[in-house]
Amino acid sequence: MTSIADFAFYGCSSLKSITIPSSVTWLGYYAFTNCYNLESVTISNGISRIGSGTFKGCSKLSNITIPKGITHIGDSAFYECSALTSIAIPDGVTSIGKFAFYNCLSIETISIPSSITSIGDSALEYCFNLSNITFRGTEKQWNAISKESDWDTETGKYTISFIEN
Repeated sequence: MTSIADFAFYGCSSLKSITIPSSVTWLGYYAFTNCYNLESVTISNGISRIGSGTFKGCSKLSNITIPKGITHIGDSAFYECSALTSIAIPDGVTSIGKFAFYNCLSIETISIPSSITSIGDSALEYCFNLSNITFRGTEKQWNAISKESDWDTETGKYTISFIEN
């Protein structure tokens, strides 16, 4: 298997945990949308992007491992994944799409690499519990990121920590 088709598991309520093997190079748009009981996802090396809406509405998703090699997190990729508490975006990711983590109510921490060049509109909107963004780079690099309007509207009162490489 080399790809998971668009909408392949859309609304599959019996899915609780998945490991995507390294043979898979393409995760289809909305592939796991509304898999309400999905709790854990491991993505093996091989995939370069997490497409639009891939895990949208997976409200019990509390654990996701994003591997190195991912370069883009698509629009609404984790939209309303309300059980996520932390996200570690690996080095090499260059963009976080619009609404990527929208309404992820439980996210407290997010770690962002210095490879990020853009953060889309409403990417962290309604992440009410966000308390810390760890940026793995300098303040100058952080300020150079193109951040669309409202990228962090209605978030918690967060601090940004800089970890210089």
